[in-house]
This record gives sequence, C-alpha cells and structure tokens, in this order.
Amino acid sequence: MKVLLLYPEFPDTFWSFKHALKFVRKKAFSPPLGLLTIAAMLPETWELRLIDLNVRTLTDKDIAWADGAFVSAMLVQRDAARQLITRCKDTGLTVVAGGPLFTSEHENYPEVDHFVLNEAELTLPCFLRDFAQGRARRLYSASDFADICQTPAPAWQLADLKAYGTVSVQYSRGCPFRCEFCNIVTLFGHRPRIKTGRQFIAELDALYEHGWRGSIFIVDDNFIGNKRQLKTDLLPALIAWQKQHRGINFFTEVSIDLADDEQLVEMMVDAGFDTVFVGIESPNEASLAECQKGQNRNRDLVQDVKRLQRAGLQVQGGFILGFDSDSPSIFQKQIEFIQNSGIVTAMVGLLQALPGTRLYERLQQAGRLCKETSGDNVDGSTNIVPAMGMETLLEGYRSLLLTLYTPKNYYRRIRIFLQEYQRPAVCTKPTFQRQRAFIRSVFRLGIFGKERIPYWKTLFWTLFHRPELVSTMVAMAIYGYHFRKVCEHNLLDSGK
Repeated sequence: MKVLLLYPEFPDTFWSFKHALKFVRKKAFSPPLGLLTIAAMLPETWELRLIDLNVRTLTDKDIAWADGAFVSAMLVQRDAARQLITRCKDTGLTVVAGGPLFTSEHENYPEVDHFVLNEAELTLPCFLRDFAQGRARRLYSASDFADICQTPAPAWQLADLKAYGTVSVQYSRGCPFRCEFCNIVTLFGHRPRIKTGRQFIAELDALYEHGWRGSIFIVDDNFIGNKRQLKTDLLPALIAWQKQHRGINFFTEVSIDLADDEQLVEMMVDAGFDTVFVGIESPNEASLAECQKGQNRNRDLVQDVKRLQRAGLQVQGGFILGFDSDSPSIFQKQIEFIQNSGIVTAMVGLLQALPGTRLYERLQQAGRLCKETSGDNVDGSTNIVPAMGMETLLEGYRSLLLTLYTPKNYYRRIRIFLQEYQRPAVCTKPTFQRQRAFIRSVFRLGIFGKERIPYWKTLFWTLFHRPELVSTMVAMAIYGYHFRKVCEHNLLDSGK
C-alpha cells in the first residue's frame, strides 16, 4: 500500500509567520505533528510519503505513485482541504480524512471515502483492521479518550525538517478549565492526560538524532494542566536533558495562574522555556465572568505578565473582542492593557463560536449564529451576531489593529518588554541563520521599511541599554513586519 500523507496549505494568518519566515529562508512554521504521529501508527509494510503543501507542491507524479491519501486539517484550512480532496478523488485515489476539521464537520465532505475521527489511538486501529479485511466503514469515531502513554513518537524521517522554522511535540491533552468559547474540553477532555517524562524525553532524543537544533513548540493547550507531574517528573527530566543539549529552547501555551507558582516558573526557565502564550482574553471583569474564565478574574493581569517577563519568559497574549459584556469602551481598554503590559505579540481576535462548544450551543438556541466559523479569529470575521452591533464591533476592531500594529506603538511595546525581561541562562546559540536574518532586517525594515525610524531608535536603545537582547529585539521586529502584513491583508479583504 502506497499512501500520501497530505497537509493542506495554511492561509496567511497571524500564526503562519509566512512573512517572517522569509527572513530565515524557511518555508513553513512547523511540520504537521498529527500526520507524522499517524504515520508511526500505520503498518510497517506501507510506503509513506508526506506532502506538506506549505512546503512543496503535490505533483501528478505523486498522485500516480499512490494507492490512497490520508488528509488531516484544521478549520482554518477548510478551503485548501476541499480543493485537495477534490483533486485526489478526480484521479481515483481513496481518501481517508481525520483531524479537527473533519471531526467538527465531516458531513460537509460527501466525497471522502473514510473518516477516522477523534483520537487516532482509538479509531485508527479499528479502521486498519477493517480495511485489511476489505470491509472498512465510512465513519470511525470514539467518545472515550486515549491513553497517550501508548502514543508512538512521530515519524520525523518523513519530514524535511530544514524547511521549517520550528518543530512541534506534545506532552499532554486536555485542560482543567472550562472556558465557554473553547473546544479543547470537547475534543480532549477536562482531565489533562500526560505522557511520562521518559516517553517525552525519548521523543526529544529522536528529534535530536534527526538533526534538529532549533526551538521546539510544545503544542499542549495548557502545558501546566497537571502541575504536580510537571514538578516531579517532566521538568526535572527536561532540566537534566538540557544540560546535555544546550541551546534548544521551548515555548508553549499556559494559563495565567502560572504566575502564582514561582517554583514552577523557575523550573520551566531552567528547563529551557523562554516563551509562553497566555489566553488573557479581556481586561474587562464582566467579560471574563461571561465566558467563565475564572482563572483570569480578580487579579492584576498586567503585574502577572510582568512577573513572568522578569523571570525570563516572553508572554504572548491572546485577546478577544465581542463578548456581550463588552461596551464600545473595550477597544481603548484593550489597547491600553496591551501597551502597558509590554505584550509584543498580541493576538487580538473577534469572538467566534466553534462547533461543539457551550458558546455555540447557547447562541444557536438564541438564533445568534449568522454563518460558519472561519477557524481564524484574527481574520476580522465572526459567526456571531454581536450585542454591540456588527458595525460598531468591526469598526472598533479595525481601529484597534491599526493602533496596535503601527510601527510607533509596536516598537514602544518592544522597549517596554525589554526593560522588564531578564534573559534566562538557557538560550539559543548564535547561528548563521540569525545573523542572516539580522542583515535582512537592516535592509528590509531599517532601510526600505515603513518602520525604519522606530527600528533604528529601538535597535540603538537596545545596543546601549540591553546589548544581550539585540537578537531578541531583531526577532520581534521581524515578527512585527509579519503581523502588520496580516493585519493589512485582513482589513483590506474584509472590505473595511
């Protein structure tokens, strides 16, 4: 059996980093972890070929070689996935589909031959058994959650790792919180399931043996969901591993209560973590109460962010506009919070109701859903009829983005961050790739860019006041270039 593992192209989104990756000559942010993990579960006698459409094209020769195709995608890849499936079916390939997109809306793809939904550890073995016997059903699903201690390491040998800016690994699934707008609990459960420290380190060793020496993204939706196991098992193992593999840094997603646990923060920094993404959502207490984000309430969120920055963690923030509790004053409040906190990477999006969430069910019953969700909450669209009125929401959102990502305000946040940030002892080594990115930033941003004046002001300030953070400042400048490109594209496309 010859199988293509197909990953559709991502649109130009906030997290694609397409414009930033050009500075380091990388083609995509990260290889498709889900497909590489699936590959490790398929029969050893099968011949596999990974085609990530973000890295290379799918040729007629590839299709002619194959007997079938496995397609995985997220909601934001909906259009590209449909085109990919149509092309495969037009040439007679058997198509098997799985992943978040198809788990949410498999009924919209009648041309797909087989759906392997939910967690593949549970549904893929059943499909493979039936397929081998020539009696595979069209739909395989499961309501239980898998024991991820049995999940194999990804088949890294299938990916061209040199084409990517980072790689992704997974430690846990599930989240202890129940935010109304989030579908993580629906997909992966309320109780975090974790891999053993030994299992996770073995995955890192395999990745290292395949030549990876860059940053690693731990894709858990809340890495600190089980703090006790982190402190007693994984982080001690990671700290020991880091001593033998200096220069590899980790970044992940956490909840803001990380700031309450000084020991956990210190251990994460010692293990090589330098960046965390935090879902802050809103400075408005009423909005946090509305979406049941209790872990963010009754606390000084700005000081929590600065506490993490001073400990050696860059904080990237997620923010949401469009809660029923939001008044038109929320736009200025969000701007002030983001500027004062020094959160350089601020992902501000409109509230969207994802299928399977309690928010979706509530608004569907109220007749307040107007279309399907795009899966990209920073594209300037929403599938919700907002309480403040659509025109007010969209105009306020447009004004907020134009304010946050003007060079003046963006570079001001960089300086606020650099004044607080204490670079951790474990940090990535200088590389030729970084030197090349710096040179390109000088030409593209410092000479020909709209931001050349704030670029040079911030660069010289960093050289004189925080010279050890010059590479950090340059990286943030490059990210800012990407964010502005995405914002401009989304605002123009939405007709605003």
